[in-house]
Amino acid sequence: MSDTAFTSSPFVGAIEPIIASDAEIRQALEEAEVPPLLPALAYLTGDVSLLRENLRPDPIMLATPQGGLNEAQVVEARELALEVLIRFRDGELAPAPPPSEATLLQIMEFAVGGGADMAAYLPLLEEELAARGEDRRAPAWRKDEIAPAVDFEVLIIGAGMSGLLAAHRLVQVGVPFVIIEKNDDVGGTWLENSYPGCRVDNPNHNYSYSFAQRHDWPLHFSTQDVLLDYFRRCADAFDLRRFVRFGTHVESAAWSEADRRWAVHVRSADGHEHTIHANAVISAVGQLNRPLFPDIEGRDSFEGPTFHSARWDHDLDLTGKRVAVIGTGASAVQFIPEIASRVGELLVFQRTPPWLGPTEDYHAAVAPGLRWLYTHVPSYSEWNRFLIFWKMGDGVLAGVTVEPDWEPKDKSVGLINDILRQLLTGYLDTEFADRPDLRAKVLPSYPPGAKRLLRDNGVWAKALKRENVELITDPIREITPTGVVTADGVAHDVDVIIYGTGFQASKFLTPMRVTGRDGLDLHESWKGDARAYLGVTVPGFPNLFCLYGPNTNIVINGSIIYFSECGVRYILGCLHELLAGGHKALDVRKDVHDAFNEQVDAENRRMAWGWSDVNSWYKNEHGRVAQNWPFTLLEYWERTLVPDPDDYELID
Repeated sequence: MSDTAFTSSPFVGAIEPIIASDAEIRQALEEAEVPPLLPALAYLTGDVSLLRENLRPDPIMLATPQGGLNEAQVVEARELALEVLIRFRDGELAPAPPPSEATLLQIMEFAVGGGADMAAYLPLLEEELAARGEDRRAPAWRKDEIAPAVDFEVLIIGAGMSGLLAAHRLVQVGVPFVIIEKNDDVGGTWLENSYPGCRVDNPNHNYSYSFAQRHDWPLHFSTQDVLLDYFRRCADAFDLRRFVRFGTHVESAAWSEADRRWAVHVRSADGHEHTIHANAVISAVGQLNRPLFPDIEGRDSFEGPTFHSARWDHDLDLTGKRVAVIGTGASAVQFIPEIASRVGELLVFQRTPPWLGPTEDYHAAVAPGLRWLYTHVPSYSEWNRFLIFWKMGDGVLAGVTVEPDWEPKDKSVGLINDILRQLLTGYLDTEFADRPDLRAKVLPSYPPGAKRLLRDNGVWAKALKRENVELITDPIREITPTGVVTADGVAHDVDVIIYGTGFQASKFLTPMRVTGRDGLDLHESWKGDARAYLGVTVPGFPNLFCLYGPNTNIVINGSIIYFSECGVRYILGCLHELLAGGHKALDVRKDVHDAFNEQVDAENRRMAWGWSDVNSWYKNEHGRVAQNWPFTLLEYWERTLVPDPDDYELID
């Protein structure tokens, strides 16, 4: 066992004793998320009688406020919790020993509302319930214990979320490594994307490392500056900056069959070029790291300022300007409400409207009472994290799964998906009730889940309804030196053009040239259709590992940090297999890789995003879904626990 295993988060202290008065506890409970409350208290006390049937959340409504519990149920649950916490404070109750698996399963099935077989999730829940950020995913081996005399070095490309994670784990196992980072700081996408309104659309209890939890998040959904600070603090807390070569680009990587190593050609900021040799390469460059500009005639002819949201020009004062925004995807829906009040006029060019998920607390601060519960009630934070994991993950996957006999499938793909469509349509009806002209433009005609579902707390409608904002749905014909011309021939002259048109998500590992065995070029072999086994390994490229690789993106189900933690554990398992077995490299078998990708393709066709023909960044130039993981989060966790040596050719 690694001597760093099961250490606690650097940002979370020990549970604080309850010294609050009855009234103060009651006040804190008034601000509680109720669904994780009774499970946490049952886990704490061992008293499963607290799990009263009439207070069980509605599994279908779990993602709604308070898990679908009505006001009377919420009041009753809070009164019950108040009684338990008072007794706990007064010493009448003491923490119970960890529950049996049967009891834990009973608590978990109550928490998710029932209706699902949760037994398979028990091992995963054990990890998620690690007390106070305990690191139950820490590697259980060290290189100096299994291969002390073997020279083995790893090169990581990127110091964003996945790169820092891989680095932390390599420190824990004692494998030497270096990180090559093109920017001058850590943080990846949260360093590069600094547009107004930039924030995460995943609650921070879920969008954070399992081993570096925080209970003092200022907002439920953190802004870019808070997230960048988090990753910077993680880099400092785990002393990772000393491994990073900042301002350095990877130009190419080539596998040497003779040396059983990678030769990685890099270029530093001053133009100096040199080669680094590494036994393994981990690509942590992500999917959403290179801006995509639309293929519009005359795009380069515009004579005014123009930029992509991912490269925001903070020196440009938009005050009073006539501004065109092209795109209404995730970034645009965040920055348009921020700039609408400052610009003179705002023309929003929309190709496809997004579905909006009503999220009342999207911009809200975490209430003091909720923070009090995180720091004073054992396991409350962990049960809250698990419920976010469930209600944003496997618990809602059925809602975007195609039902073969469901007709018609153009606007929904099944009964639950249609219920979701009706709920989301109702939200738009309410938001645009006074503007039927806009309502007709913002209502999607494709099934929910076919494109990225965006969060909203009312700011989108307020922005579009402003007198100085116009939503234009006519296709763009061309861009001229003075503005945008639509297909109807209307010329829209503007001072500034901002592109909110997303990223080159399908172009994995670009613009690097990667050469594998027998001179095989990675991008030529992919031919624009990137594939990998479990999103991690590619045939013909030994000891090359991808994080956030092909088909590991999440749509509505989960946090990409979860996927990266699973992927890093798998990669370390591969390194353990090499070092413990005395091998130099491993190369995934092509038949294993191909069979896996056939399964992925078949399952993606059963999901809303694979069935629908709506335009989406989930699909590559061939129309294949190259980004998304179509199975459960549990399945990715299970398949990445330990690599199967039979899946690989082991090279000595």
